[in-house]
Amino acid sequence: MKRYSVLLLLILIISCKSTHRIVKLEPSAVENSLKTKVTELGKRVLNSCNTSKFKPFTTEEATPEVISNITPDKISKTCKKFLFKYGKFESIQLMEILQNKSTKSKIFRYKAIYERKRIIKELRITVNEEDKISEIKSTDWTDIFDINK
Repeated sequence: MKRYSVLLLLILIISCKSTHRIVKLEPSAVENSLKTKVTELGKRVLNSCNTSKFKPFTTEEATPEVISNITPDKISKTCKKFLFKYGKFESIQLMEILQNKSTKSKIFRYKAIYERKRIIKELRITVNEEDKISEIKSTDWTDIFDINK
């Protein structure tokens, strides 16, 4: 009986660890209009560092949390830091699209290309089921996706 209990517990632990909720999507599985929309919104945020003008997101583009979190003051502080460290923003390149199966959100991972090429930055944009931006994050690029990073 103890063997069966241990075996059952082991199977339960293994099954919990192996149920990854993040899966990679083929680019063709995502509508071109959504890819274009997310790319343009990402460019808009990063390009605001070059122009010093940020057009706030609308309720059709982003969730209320994102809209309230991305203030002109926060954008200005981030831009000063990025301009100093990386130079002017040049472009973004879509590298992969992931889906969180439990929330149905899609995660778009971009390489952000700046004037100074010493560090490759990642722009990560998450869109919810309504195709609204629910998170924007910038971090150093790694080839392996880490949800906690």
